[in-house]
Amino acid sequence: MGLSQEELAVKCALGLDVIKSIEQGFDLFLATTVRQKLAHGLKVESKEIKLYESKPSFNYSGAVNTDEIRELILMNYTNPDFTINCPICGSKLNTRVAKLYDLEDNLVLHPKAQCTKCPFQLKD
Repeated sequence: MGLSQEELAVKCALGLDVIKSIEQGFDLFLATTVRQKLAHGLKVESKEIKLYESKPSFNYSGAVNTDEIRELILMNYTNPDFTINCPICGSKLNTRVAKLYDLEDNLVLHPKAQCTKCPFQLKD
């Protein structure tokens, strides 16, 4: 459609950070509401958007301590040199912290991570 990220965000009634997160591959699986807004803005069926979501075929039966990873991300998210490796394959994790507000207008930080090589994701 030839839209910039900003234009797509407005057209789909989504935040620019959501559009950037999708395009950068941080969100491989979209919430139903996000998928519906994208479909409405792009004038396509919601199921068509779902076709483009990643469908990893990766089996891993080991336990991963996601609480520890969340804590590390929250403690270091302001450090530009901070890196953390994937607990499954050892590759670098892309990390970020979503800043949201609850009903009482209190800031709530949600750590997120995605492996650059395997399907590991940390979503809150």
